[in-house]
Amino acid sequence: MERDKGEKSSPAGEYDTDLSGELSERGRYERDIYELGIQKYNRLGWKRLTIVLIVEAIALGSLSIPSAFASLGMIAGVICSVSIGLIAVYTSYIVGQVKVAFPQVAHYPDAGRLMFGRFGYELINVMLILQLLFLVGSHCLTGTIAFQNITGSGICSVVFAVVSAILLMLLAIPPSFAEVAILGYVDFGSIILAIGITIIATGVESANAPGGLSGVNWSAWPKEGVTFTDAFIAITNICFAYSFAMCQFTFMDEMHTPKDFMKSIWTLGIVEIFIYTVTGGLVYAFVGQDVKSPALLSAGTLISRIAFGVALPVIFISGSINTTVLGRLVHGRIFKNSATRFVNTPRGWITWIAFITFATIIAFVIAEVIPFFSDLLSISSSLFISGFTFYFPALMWFMLLRDGRWNSPKNLALGILNLCIFIIGLVILGAGIYASVDDIANSYRNGKVRGVFSCATPE
Repeated sequence: MERDKGEKSSPAGEYDTDLSGELSERGRYERDIYELGIQKYNRLGWKRLTIVLIVEAIALGSLSIPSAFASLGMIAGVICSVSIGLIAVYTSYIVGQVKVAFPQVAHYPDAGRLMFGRFGYELINVMLILQLLFLVGSHCLTGTIAFQNITGSGICSVVFAVVSAILLMLLAIPPSFAEVAILGYVDFGSIILAIGITIIATGVESANAPGGLSGVNWSAWPKEGVTFTDAFIAITNICFAYSFAMCQFTFMDEMHTPKDFMKSIWTLGIVEIFIYTVTGGLVYAFVGQDVKSPALLSAGTLISRIAFGVALPVIFISGSINTTVLGRLVHGRIFKNSATRFVNTPRGWITWIAFITFATIIAFVIAEVIPFFSDLLSISSSLFISGFTFYFPALMWFMLLRDGRWNSPKNLALGILNLCIFIIGLVILGAGIYASVDDIANSYRNGKVRGVFSCATPE
């Protein structure tokens, strides 16, 4: 397959048809709409890309890591956090290389088309839509938990879920990622402060408890009696934390110089690995086996309220960017051959807001149907992130990027590496689905989960 290795991708890369010639016959107004639309989606540099990736990546994942460490033990937790992070950086590199080699690839499904034709495009399109809906739903659920802890009131949880959904919808209205990047600094500061408050509060509390830090029941090894289901849900929660590759094609499509993407990937990867490993290790060491998910619940009643209050921006900003990606994917496909896709006309704004609202409602329903944090992340990781972060990028190397003879030392080494990543992805897919379904069934049998659309506190 011949590659287009242009320095820059087409600003309107997510569409197969160039309308400039057609629009030239419709008058100056239409041409201006088209040209302004192109400019609107061609403003992202590598620094802003880093911020957008941070907004999308460093959010709920960091809140689930300490409980994963509690199941796996300190040693296995650190190994999994670092190794999965490095694999995610490498597979993200593959995704970026595909975008540079094939500038017409605007979303992950376009890469599926290159590999498997129309079937691959539709399959990955469905997977990406569902994954984004699950992500928005998990942020809606976290917002519900946050508001209940902050207020300490007996208001029905469904009310807080509705409020969370409305906030997610409003923040998703800006359609350009360059605009979202402005909120990224608030988002990043929010999660760092929330994590810092949680770490300091749990550390002080454990130091002042009887026996001090030495009395905390953490272990270097997996907790006693840990089941396969518990261990694998912990692993899939760590995988969820490194799921930034799935939106990378969409983000890079707004870059004016796509070849700069690796600066963003390494910056994000190093920051994520450091934050997740330090957060997981320290909070687990300070709280022990009783650490909760999300981790902010482990900081005590007062500090938990403060931490959740500080974390509100990251809960809703990071959640809304997934709705924006979903909107760009679906709205852009529906209006592929129309300037409406640029969302800079009355018709564009009306259809965009209508879709964002509809998608948020679906995500709200998902949050109510699966009202338990760790299992929702685990289902999402098993079904979708196993592909977007592991086996799909591995296949991309074999099918789209491999260059030269199979038996060259470089291709043999990379072939073995990508084969291992492909197998890891399949294991996460199969074993993760089993573990998630088994844990959900156990939760319902043991009465640990609230009913659908009920007023009890979600777990």
